[in-house]
Amino acid sequence: MMKFVVLAFFVAGAYGCGAPTFPPMVSKVVGGQDVTPHSWPWQISLQYNRQGEWRHTCGGTLISDQWVLTAAHCISSSKQYRVAMGKHDLLQTEQGAVFMATSNIIVHEKWNPFFIRNDIALIKLESPVTFSDTIMASCIPAAGFILAHNQSCYVTGWGRMKTGGPIADILQQALLPVVDHATCSRLDWWGSQVKDTMVCAGGDGVVSGCNGDSGGPLNCQNANGIWEVHGIVSFGSGLSCNFPKKPTVFTQVSSYVDWISSKMVAY
Repeated sequence: MMKFVVLAFFVAGAYGCGAPTFPPMVSKVVGGQDVTPHSWPWQISLQYNRQGEWRHTCGGTLISDQWVLTAAHCISSSKQYRVAMGKHDLLQTEQGAVFMATSNIIVHEKWNPFFIRNDIALIKLESPVTFSDTIMASCIPAAGFILAHNQSCYVTGWGRMKTGGPIADILQQALLPVVDHATCSRLDWWGSQVKDTMVCAGGDGVVSGCNGDSGGPLNCQNANGIWEVHGIVSFGSGLSCNFPKKPTVFTQVSSYVDWISSKMVAY
């Protein structure tokens, strides 16, 4: 654990982590909305090469100058990936944006796509990225930390605006209140499909994560006002992106701090 703390401090440098230069305009607005440009500077677009054209497939979170956190289900061994950082509008050429190849992709060794267990992966960039006002790391929560029921957190991504709708061009954010495990694991919610290594958020039938948001962060502020990545978008209702009592389910980052630390040190 000490190795991880030292490593996180070192890579954050002068910019620190979880403290964006351009603070997000957080509100109680129901439904997704365009973000303040570069207010979530750790949000990345994971892109794959399709016949020479790079296409967005998943989100992810920059957690150091060379490591990205995403979902295991976003990764295919047959695809070539790159990481886009400092982006706001995927269709525009933006000053300060950085596109970088990967040097290593580590999928959790116990990833189970059938039961959706251990849906977490790490991506190592080919070289360290220089932090700036538009590119910096999110903080990682303490190991074992559990979010409070109904805590206000935000999902961010370029996912579909609605079920069956188009992928967003401009980065979106949506308020998703946390749903505690006791509620989310009720039979009329997600039942036994939700484990204590997951965190649920949303479920009001109005707003949720959607296709294309996968791998992206659940952003929550700690007591000091610093943003931490508490979840990785994992799965939701197959019926609809906004289905009552079927909140978005995230891989709970605090359950995997030791795994993250060990891989970052080993590789």
